[in-house]
Amino acid sequence: MTSPASPASSGREGRPRRRKPPRPVEVVSVSRIAPRLVSVWVGGDALEGFQLDAPTSHIKVYLPVPGQDAPVLPVDTPDGPAWPDGDAPRPAVRTYTPRRFDPASRTLEVQFLLHGAGPASEWAERAGVGDRLAVAGPGGRFMMDSSVEHWWIAGDESAIPAVGTLLEALPDTASAEVHLEVAGADDEIEFSSPAKTAITWHYRRAPDAWGAELDEAARSAAIADGGMVWVACEAAAMRAIRRYLLAGRRVPASSLVTRGYWRAGDANYPDHDYGEDDLPGR
Repeated sequence: MTSPASPASSGREGRPRRRKPPRPVEVVSVSRIAPRLVSVWVGGDALEGFQLDAPTSHIKVYLPVPGQDAPVLPVDTPDGPAWPDGDAPRPAVRTYTPRRFDPASRTLEVQFLLHGAGPASEWAERAGVGDRLAVAGPGGRFMMDSSVEHWWIAGDESAIPAVGTLLEALPDTASAEVHLEVAGADDEIEFSSPAKTAITWHYRRAPDAWGAELDEAARSAAIADGGMVWVACEAAAMRAIRRYLLAGRRVPASSLVTRGYWRAGDANYPDHDYGEDDLPGR
């Protein structure tokens, strides 16, 4: 007997979309990009057919719990993935941006931010070649519009991998003003992009002042007509920035992409917070 892994979201015609089971992979290399940012490349035959169609997409990462060599995974059934019955603890599941994928070698890069306590951060801190895990996806509704000439991009440390994918996907006809809020200079990394980019690193004014620098940057932003705004950070900060841009700057909702990647005080925040359910005055 098995139990369903999770409800599948509905398709365009109202039918449930059949989820694919997670793909078992193992670590093939680990390196530090910055003191708090770890690059983990994973690979395996299960990545055959995996593909990244758009930047800033997301995957689910299934991590073994302490005492396991590999995570317990849902099994494929006619009704979709389902958890096997038994007493084995289910894995820790977290959402990450797939940074790069090499179809020739079937290897995928995931960048982990080390933020202290938490199953993914702790796993990445000690990750080594041969460690086993699993990935599912990718997913996400963002699609690149290569005709957009001007971008205003903002994020905190959690958004650095996604910002990297977005900048690399921009055409050479575009320009991007990028604002990144981090703890300090050690968090700065290099980005590459075909576009003309101007990147400003903001150091957080206080350890718990999440998004304050990004909010200030938004209030002085020069946002071109017809441009796109992309913001991803702590959820409450994202919503405050979104409200200001919509009401205070009259940025059209169609030109605004926002994501709450995490929320202060929430250990496993949902990955689908776009801020679109926010109400004026909330």
